[in-house]
Amino acid sequence: MDTATAATALSDATRQWMIEWGFNPDQPAATGQYQDTPLIRAARNGDATITLELLALGPQACALNHRNMDGTNALWAAVVANSLDVAEQLLAAGIDIDNLNDNGASVLMYASSSGKAPWVQYLLEAGADSSAETLDGFTALDLAANIHCLKLLKAAR
Repeated sequence: MDTATAATALSDATRQWMIEWGFNPDQPAATGQYQDTPLIRAARNGDATITLELLALGPQACALNHRNMDGTNALWAAVVANSLDVAEQLLAAGIDIDNLNDNGASVLMYASSSGKAPWVQYLLEAGADSSAETLDGFTALDLAANIHCLKLLKAAR
């Protein structure tokens, strides 16, 4: 779907939401503050309804794999927000589960280092690469913040 067609496909509620967050509803893939797209903002808010509507525009029109100023994508934002619904939608749409941010960290590494064991398990089950390394050579296992994350990652080896 091209951008012009995509913009007209948005509901009035989503268009209003975009305006409230400083986005132009006629350009759903355009970036705003921190180089976030509307999709990243919706994921960070844990807003499954807006996320689903943006994803329905198609991967290019919603900038599915866009990386913000830190190099993180919408999946990372969904995990920060603890929004399983949004994460499932993003993964179903084909978001890069192994995107590495500007420090070489993946969302699995973030979840592990934050002690978010349920997310570690979820991401591993979804196919996240547990062998990826940061720029300093650390893996999600090296960064595990608690015993639960450590056990999950050891089992994944």
